[in-house]
Amino acid sequence: MSVIQRLTAFLQSPRGQRMVARGRQELAKPENQAKLRQLAGRFTNRRR
Repeated sequence: MSVIQRLTAFLQSPRGQRMVARGRQELAKPENQAKLRQLAGRFTNRRR
């Protein structure tokens, strides 16, 4: 079983669905969105 298949199976399981729901809740918070923007900015600046 490939990594992608295992990941897909996990995300379709009840535990995976709970993790996805929690991730979405966390991403809805403005402070977490700001942290992600900072992190993304660091990676995009390194490439230049």
